[in-house]
Amino acid sequence: MPGKRSLAFRKEQAQKVQAGLEKRYPQPATHLQHETPWQLLVATVLSAQCTDARVNMVTPHLFAKWKDPFALAKADIKDVEEVIKSTGFYHNKAKNIVAGAKYLVENHNGEVPRTMEELIKVAGVARKTANVVLCTAFGINEGIAVDTHVKRIAHRLGLTNSQDPVQVEKDLMEVFPQKEWGNVNHRLVWFGRHICDARKPLCEECEFNSICPKQEPAK
Repeated sequence: MPGKRSLAFRKEQAQKVQAGLEKRYPQPATHLQHETPWQLLVATVLSAQCTDARVNMVTPHLFAKWKDPFALAKADIKDVEEVIKSTGFYHNKAKNIVAGAKYLVENHNGEVPRTMEELIKVAGVARKTANVVLCTAFGINEGIAVDTHVKRIAHRLGLTNSQDPVQVEKDLMEVFPQKEWGNVNHRLVWFGRHICDARKPLCEECEFNSICPKQEPAK
């Protein structure tokens, strides 16, 4: 079991990580293509267990057929499944985005709400998705979206002592400035895809190699 890292260590480590990632990725942003908060919400739901590239291949067809929540709320789930099938888990995703559209139409006049409290009431939306939408669509840093990349890198670099996504988010919020929370998510995701791979991290190409405790979860 890896030893616990102190808050002082984690804060110092976070400053170094933030500086390195800002240099590597000076203009962080989501790779999910969207034109509206609604499109971003749907794309983020579809991105679960799926690549952004695949989602970006699917959403143009989806939004051409059902242009807004009002249209999608009336859609036949089987038709939606056919369009999004290649994103995986399409039965559940189709059910969620249609239910989510209906909820927004019935409760928010088809608009995406701007609070965590209201967003997580939408079908298929938990804190991770809500954080992405709030930050990217509205510039609101309510928290840090923790996906598999963020959780893995945060643990490897000693920024958290936990494997629980809820606690990982709390730990990261504790050591990064709030104004950077959204950017931290984007940069860690990119870094996880490009450098800090789950099985074969490119340590020789990593700017944090000399300060990385390479903390791995207990087997």
